Amino acid sequence: MSDKSSRIPESKTVQQHLANERTFLAWVRTGIAMAGIGFLAAGFGFHSTAYDRIAHLAAIITGITSLFGGIAVIGCSAIAYHRKRTQINEQTFQATTGLITFLSLLLLVIGLALAVLLYVLLFPV
Repeated sequence: MSDKSSRIPESKTVQQHLANERTFLAWVRTGIAMAGIGFLAAGFGFHSTAYDRIAHLAAIITGITSLFGGIAVIGCSAIAYHRKRTQINEQTFQATTGLITFLSLLLLVIGLALAVLLYVLLFPV
């Protein structure tokens, strides 16, 4: 018996594959939103006249972190999608916690940087 004949046909796992695709698209939307926040935060540094050094630095850090974080989320989600697709076909699915942990820590850093940026904008020295 060959290896291909022992695998379950994809048609029997259609619901799981469709759910995997929806999850991938949700991660892509999250990555795009994070990159958009990066552009928005970086734009604060160029459009403010009463900008001091700390606010500019916070805007740049937030912008760069959000931009590269969004790109990383899209890349990691593509890898996770293909890995889960294989696991679904082989019936060896294991939930991934790495991407969730990475995104949680990244959003924590971005949130803190945005809080610093907001504080500096609202209460200039």
